[in-house]
Amino acid sequence: MFDLAPDPDLPKPQQYAELARSAASLVTGEKDAVANMANIAALIWLSVPTLNWAGFYRVIDKELVLGPFIGKPACIRIPFGQGVCGTAAATGVTQLVPDVHAFPGHIACDAASRSELVVPVMVGGMVRAVIDLDSPRPDRFSQEDAEGLEALARIVAEFL
Repeated sequence: MFDLAPDPDLPKPQQYAELARSAASLVTGEKDAVANMANIAALIWLSVPTLNWAGFYRVIDKELVLGPFIGKPACIRIPFGQGVCGTAAATGVTQLVPDVHAFPGHIACDAASRSELVVPVMVGGMVRAVIDLDSPRPDRFSQEDAEGLEALARIVAEFL
């Protein structure tokens, strides 16, 4: 049994540092990418408040394909350049979206989602996956959240 969620009373940068340490310890020695993504999705779900979806999309044959996640059923395939996830994959740039309804081409898998944070996982300069977080709360994510998830993406990159 694991109890790896960071202390919610810590400042946000410290919470994300704890999340990254927990994720690294959770995946150390395991080479299966899907198993590791599943555990990291669960860890994010336990560690980051006010989410309604947390998980991964993997790059397969030049499109995003649903990976391990926690939340309502989601879109299975997303072309590069479409929606928030596809934009992150096409550009290799983190997408911090305070209001998904204002994002051109937003793909609504869950109508309750109001804000979204998508972080590309880069390996050798190429996007290999994205970490996707959705929240029912508008303007839920900050630059601190983005930086914390970018650190987590670097851990994920080590086993892809």
